[in-house]
Amino acid sequence: MPTPEQIWADADLPTRRLAGLALNPSVPESILLRLLSDAPLAARMVLCRDRILPDAVVDAVIEHPDTYTRSFFARNLHVDPAQRVRLVDDPEWFVRAHLAAGPRMAGLARPRPLPDEAVVHMISTYDDELLGGPFYQQISTRLRRSMPTHPIAKVRRWGVEAWASLSTDVRAALLTDPDGEVRERAQLHARLEDPAWVESALPDRPCHARTDLLLHHPLTRAVVEGVLARPAGKEDKAMIAVNPTLPPDAVVLLAADSDPEVRCQIAQRADLGPAECRALVADPEPDVRAQVAYRADLGPAERRTLMTDPHPDVRLAVSLHPALSEEERDRIDYQVPMDHRFGFHPAYEIVRDPGTVRRNALSNHPMLRREAARDHLLPPDLVARLAADDDLGVRVLLAQNHPDASAPLLLRSFLEYTGPERSHLTTRPNFPTNGLAAFADHEDPEVRALAARDPETEPTAVERLTQDPEYAVRAAATRHPNLPQYRLAVLLDDEELAHDAAANPALDLDTIRRLVEDGRRVRPPA
Repeated sequence: MPTPEQIWADADLPTRRLAGLALNPSVPESILLRLLSDAPLAARMVLCRDRILPDAVVDAVIEHPDTYTRSFFARNLHVDPAQRVRLVDDPEWFVRAHLAAGPRMAGLARPRPLPDEAVVHMISTYDDELLGGPFYQQISTRLRRSMPTHPIAKVRRWGVEAWASLSTDVRAALLTDPDGEVRERAQLHARLEDPAWVESALPDRPCHARTDLLLHHPLTRAVVEGVLARPAGKEDKAMIAVNPTLPPDAVVLLAADSDPEVRCQIAQRADLGPAECRALVADPEPDVRAQVAYRADLGPAERRTLMTDPHPDVRLAVSLHPALSEEERDRIDYQVPMDHRFGFHPAYEIVRDPGTVRRNALSNHPMLRREAARDHLLPPDLVARLAADDDLGVRVLLAQNHPDASAPLLLRSFLEYTGPERSHLTTRPNFPTNGLAAFADHEDPEVRALAARDPETEPTAVERLTQDPEYAVRAAATRHPNLPQYRLAVLLDDEELAHDAAANPALDLDTIRRLVEDGRRVRPPA
């Protein structure tokens, strides 16, 4: 089966023009229905996957005889999920698989959840192999929380996976559930809370199972000492460093990992043998100390040691410890990284403590203010304060995540931030359009492209931008309704930009009809 990329690569010029028409907001519903019926596969792919559709077109898509066409609609990011789930019982597994996989999302963004009743139906009737990782992102928080006690056994099986957050009563019910698979899964989770069982099941080689057990499950003294003395993988010590069951003396030992003599002394106090002590002396690891520095149970003496650690990553990590005062943080020689990803983060499912959020927002530490800036529920006074923050990361994270981020903040963030997910800023609700024509000659091509979003950009500037050295700028300008008609006519025959020219809303109806007829004459629909 060809991939979407292959389908598009194989499309000829008339087909790409039809695909442009499929996105054109001025094309009437009758033409869209004609494209759906007669256009080649590449044009139908764009029509069904890349835009909101009128109800009559949605009805026709659901009944379309071509499996590919329906599968593209199953992954449409733009339509209401209630429209996509009309394909929930499609006769072709390929369509159902695409519905379960959901739309392709950029970064950490998640698609809107499917209706709860549709998700329950899919869990109850679909083969397990169709319900992979992306499917879980389409389940609403409400349904996820109800899964452990759901009346349908297959749904409860999904609910068992939230074991760590379940109450004692709910756990007990799952351990005695009438469904054998529910009981088995619950019993496995219960065993994972038994340190002796974890020790017996721990693989002796690096693998996903070993990583999971060392990171998240209770560890016996023997496992801890084995990792300290003879780690199976180079990340083993960093893994146990974040495990909440790590014994206090091991926390102390790992926190002192920078000083060979001190580490040896602490290792001896922890009753490790000479061989283990030699291993510790020979292997100082700043990554391990950085992980330990985040632990809530890190003692005052260890915090003081790490505050002057020779490695900057360790000093930065301990500077964020919740037990430190602002004065203590200020005394640490930490460096704030500017090469981090300042992108979108999904809303927290469990609302964070407002007091903690406020303390972070008011902290002198930019990293704590960045943490606060990610909160979608930040109150207006803190939004205003962080919007004027002197740290780029704080401002951009606020712009990327808060629903009320202002137009000036969004534009400023786009102009100043050039890292991953920069383009996500232009999708935020308040991103401006007016005034962007002023950037038509900006040296940064992504900023120049903003001029194509301004409805007041002059025709001469739009035409000039269609000849820009950067394709993204040319494509954006080609779709601008102020593009002179003579230039638009030329670009309809341009191999590179014909698709965008056909999507221009200023295209007249006669031209639209001619392009449809040209596409029909060149070759029969795929």
